[in-house]
Amino acid sequence: MNVFWLLKMKRLADNPPSKKRIIFVLGILAFIAVLAFYEHFFGWPEFLTVDKGVGRRGFVLP
Repeated sequence: MNVFWLLKMKRLADNPPSKKRIIFVLGILAFIAVLAFYEHFFGWPEFLTVDKGVGRRGFVLP
């Protein structure tokens, strides 16, 4: 751990984030956990798939 991270932790301890920001971050983490749970048990949703079947260089994969 270098000095930069120690200073960053000191600033965070001196000025902790607001309750609103903590709730916002926890909400994002909860959304990610729900999406990961859904994908694990039911598969990736089709409506979230981008360019189905198109390869990296633009040609269609078999």
